[in-house]
Amino acid sequence: MSSSTSVQIALGERSYPIHIGAGLLSGAELLESALPRGPLLVVSNKTVAPLYLPLLKAAFGKRPLAECVLPDGERYKTLATLALVYDALAAARVNRDGAVLALGGGVVGDIAGFAAATWQRGVAIAQLPTTLLSQVDSSVGGKTAVNHPGGKNLIGAFHQPSVVVADLATLDTLPSRELRAGLAEVIKYGLIADPEFLGWLERELPRLLARDRDALAYAVERSCLNKARLVALDERESGPRALLNFGHTFGHAIETALGYGEWLHGEAVAVGMVMAAETSARLGWLAAADVSRVREIIARAGLPVAAPRIGVARARELMALDKKVQGGQVRLVLLKGLGDALVTADYDQAALDAVLLAEVG
Repeated sequence: MSSSTSVQIALGERSYPIHIGAGLLSGAELLESALPRGPLLVVSNKTVAPLYLPLLKAAFGKRPLAECVLPDGERYKTLATLALVYDALAAARVNRDGAVLALGGGVVGDIAGFAAATWQRGVAIAQLPTTLLSQVDSSVGGKTAVNHPGGKNLIGAFHQPSVVVADLATLDTLPSRELRAGLAEVIKYGLIADPEFLGWLERELPRLLARDRDALAYAVERSCLNKARLVALDERESGPRALLNFGHTFGHAIETALGYGEWLHGEAVAVGMVMAAETSARLGWLAAADVSRVREIIARAGLPVAAPRIGVARARELMALDKKVQGGQVRLVLLKGLGDALVTADYDQAALDAVLLAEVG
């Protein structure tokens, strides 16, 4: 096991560490010290399990790990797939002194997390994210969910993990498209709260695309530090944590309209961030030069900057299901400047309509 760095999520008695480094799945020490001693169930998928489940089993030695291997893809993030995890938990006799290990990307982490949140009213979970997107975002913060035909992540619960272990070596096998999708969430942190990090990303993007291990380690750690700060301030997303949804109201509408899995989550969020920046500019909050910077870094990351034509009416319908809607008002995460985001429903609807017409109409 290589050296690692750690970021702490400060939530009182629910605090936990995020360990970041290469080769961490080769040893079970970080997991054993954080998990109860009862039965363990590993939840993975058909793509990740052949690559890393044998490594994990070897790390645990004689301690048995039951397994639940799910189909791979966003379209399987459903209640039907969740039921497969419950069946496996029952077969493995996992009770409240047991735990779930989520080995995979965001879909696996969300399904396994929701299963852990609801099995016997809550059992421990360790998140072992194997994609860049899940290492910098979905494995951290305790948001778990499955999708509904009416919208993304509508059925879920908050359930903090006991530990997150982000093994950077798993990024070596990540398809390039998935790596680029993860970069969308990395870029997001620079845009909403960390302009210094944004400048670093603009300079070092070629190293990230080339999978330079040191650059990836820094990007994951800096992203997790940003997320840790917001989660510690607002665990259940009633205030500043909602800033993490920058681009997501637009992006989730695109994902749902196209059919889950047609666009990767990070691809939809990338376009959503462009649309949020354009809306901010139409409100007079963001300079045209800053909108150009947003477009440029997203395009340089190999991500889309143009939305699919899903229609304004359909976009509006799906945005109205967003979890940030309050009192019938669609709240958006917008930019007053790069690194200066806010959540608001107090904006000129004509500006939003103009962006929707231009981008998705």
